[in-house]
Amino acid sequence: MRPVVDFPGVTARRQVSRFTFSGRTSEQTFLGVSALLFVASVALTIAWCASMSSMGGMPIPGDWTMSMAWMRMPGQTWSGAAASFLGMWIVMMMAMMLPSLVPMLSRYRRAVGKTGDTRLGRLTALAGAGYFFVWTLLGMLIFPLGVALAAVEMQLPVVSRAVPITAGVVVLIAGALQFTAWKAHHLACCREVSGCGVTLQSDAGTAWSHGLRLGLHCTYCSIGLTTILLVVGVMNLRAMLVVTIAITLERLAPFGERVAHAIGAVVIGAGLFLIARAAGLG
Repeated sequence: MRPVVDFPGVTARRQVSRFTFSGRTSEQTFLGVSALLFVASVALTIAWCASMSSMGGMPIPGDWTMSMAWMRMPGQTWSGAAASFLGMWIVMMMAMMLPSLVPMLSRYRRAVGKTGDTRLGRLTALAGAGYFFVWTLLGMLIFPLGVALAAVEMQLPVVSRAVPITAGVVVLIAGALQFTAWKAHHLACCREVSGCGVTLQSDAGTAWSHGLRLGLHCTYCSIGLTTILLVVGVMNLRAMLVVTIAITLERLAPFGERVAHAIGAVVIGAGLFLIARAAGLG
């Protein structure tokens, strides 16, 4: 029997091949789980919006309707209403942000470097949790503000009548925000135009802080478009779809800053149209 000779070059190629196959499988698993989360969050968001729409809205002076998202259901406590809103806010943000978050998490996985597939999956999940934790905090801030504003609008007709034109002004400001250096800075951080090739530590603390950092840049970058969603209607599926497409395009399309400017121009036009219509000119 002839002895088996294992040449160093052959062994190295085999190890590289095994590592490449393992990395490809890990990435496919990551993308598959992300796709399942996206489909589930979209389905839940549609169901929630359909449920809220079936309840109708509250007619308010000024010829507009207030969303029931800022109201308590019969027999519901305010803490229960807040928990319900926050749960659906998180699901809605997952549906809207996952298309642009997945590429960012893919870059994070590459930056971590070589580590076990199971450990890499846990670190990725932790980074994603940090990202959505920031959006959760934003939702916790938005709900009481929305409830307080709804109470004022119901009690003071002069305020409620000013809402349509105020909404147009808010949309106009959100469009102008797309052209600022502040927006460009945070958009570049989301796209990671600079800092490519940086290696990150493969520990839980780094994963969590990286997710928090991504979440902060994302909320800052998206604050104008998110405000439009809140103004137009937090349970408006068409508004959600348009805002999701806009956020995804400016993060993933080539020449993201130019895309952001184009979106800003469209938003400014929409704001002017809303103001004109509220003033009786449209």
